[in-house]
Amino acid sequence: MTEKRKKMTLIVYAPALVGDDSRPVAVVHGMERVLPGLRLGWTTSLDGQRTLLVNRDAWLAQQRMDREFPLLHNGDERAFVSVYGTEAPATSSPGGQAQLEIHAKLPLSPEGIAAAADVLEAVAETARAYWGHATPSKASLDIARQTKNRPDDLEPPPRGLPMIKSPGAMRSPEIPHRLGWLNYWSGAAAETIGFPDPARDTELLSRSRRTATGGWVVQLTDAPLDLDNPAHLDALKQAYERFPEIGGRSSP
Repeated sequence: MTEKRKKMTLIVYAPALVGDDSRPVAVVHGMERVLPGLRLGWTTSLDGQRTLLVNRDAWLAQQRMDREFPLLHNGDERAFVSVYGTEAPATSSPGGQAQLEIHAKLPLSPEGIAAAADVLEAVAETARAYWGHATPSKASLDIARQTKNRPDDLEPPPRGLPMIKSPGAMRSPEIPHRLGWLNYWSGAAAETIGFPDPARDTELLSRSRRTATGGWVVQLTDAPLDLDNPAHLDALKQAYERFPEIGGRSSP
């Protein structure tokens, strides 16, 4: 993967969209507020046709008909930023509750890295998310492979990482499904996993901040997570050990 194509993957999990829900517009405004110069004014159709939206907010408000919202991006291939929302149905979601998944991409550039925590917080708070993370795409792929989606899936997770339950097998949407480089935990999610514990979380707290709604943004390592770096891999494993509730590993 070339340097210019490296991406930061951001995803948050929030209550499903209902009726005349204002959160998609709020999410887009939140991203634009914290990323200087960003304008998410383009969309791309399924057949690859790009369209510049003259009145983006009005257009977006009209799209919320299938419990999701379509792709928006900045139209800049050199520093591509995008966001869209999709519904995870109740049958495959924690606690049998449908969820809104918001996916965003940032460039893994100095500017993107510097803004990632602010973007994660803005998206999560405006979406009223349970939890979420922002992680370099390469590390995200290995972390995604931790999930055991089928009983006959006997392949162990990569890099000695712990196996985690599929989302539909977890009891509550407030329980984070997995870890990432930057982690957003709502107040309810933090309470569920037992964060923070001043005696055990000194190092994590040194890289954490409280949000306006009582949630947390928790940064796992100083530099973006690189699982080829033994220190980063150890930090990820230690965080899983510290929070056994994450991934539904503490319950049968």
